[in-house]
Amino acid sequence: MATGTNIRTFFGGAWHDGDVPVMRAADHGAWLGTTVFDGARFFEGVAPDLDRHCARVNRSAEALMITPTVGVEEMVAIIRDGLGRYPKGAAVYIRPMYWALEGGELGVVPKPGATGFAVCLEEIPMAPPEATTTLTTTRFRRPVLESAVVNAKAGCLYPNNARMLAEARAKGYGNALVADALGNVAETATANIFMVKDGEVFTPVANGTFLAGITRARHIANLRADGFRVHETVLTFDDFRAADEVFMSGNMSKVTPVTEFDGTHYQVGPVTRRVRELYWDWALSAA
Repeated sequence: MATGTNIRTFFGGAWHDGDVPVMRAADHGAWLGTTVFDGARFFEGVAPDLDRHCARVNRSAEALMITPTVGVEEMVAIIRDGLGRYPKGAAVYIRPMYWALEGGELGVVPKPGATGFAVCLEEIPMAPPEATTTLTTTRFRRPVLESAVVNAKAGCLYPNNARMLAEARAKGYGNALVADALGNVAETATANIFMVKDGEVFTPVANGTFLAGITRARHIANLRADGFRVHETVLTFDDFRAADEVFMSGNMSKVTPVTEFDGTHYQVGPVTRRVRELYWDWALSAA
């Protein structure tokens, strides 16, 4: 089921209009979940960090023992060709993906070199600057590398994220603030997380239980270049309850201010607004 509109699909070496079928019932990815993807954004004529997203989907494939078959430069060229088919000013979600086609011995381990590849482009508007969300806790946690492929952006990880999000929505909140295996804050169900205290910025240290996002890294670099102190450290739920500002960081919306965490309320403060300004300034100047 599509999320956006005006879909275009690259498959079999060519662009196709619409949400075309790309996977067969006997494909390894269809019945054993060996699928990876990445998400980039095109808006206001720019596609920030597109090369990094393409490089990460190749690393994700390798983490699932899928052989990546498209180099980063070639993938970027394919995507830019597809973006050229959209109206000027369109906001497009960019999703390159791989899946295993065949299994090797016993059918479980993906067969080297047997790889499916596609790119899906969908028009999805950028969230307005005034959009915010709320957070609550969830009983579900982020897994560790010993029990899941947390070093990949893998489709098989998302049912866990989905039940986090469903639980939060059932409690009347927009998203969930999620713990790692030790009970410290990792991220939300759909994005990385930051908090602000006394003018300084804090984000959970990348400890291998979640993907430290490309947009997250860009925010950290932008903030430090602007003179802010940014700490990647261990954070508890109580740290977030004591925060002055909280915001989410993800590719889909880039910056999403948080206005409540389980009864603790926050203003959309000056640092959160500055993060958004810095990101847009950087993205448009890098075009």
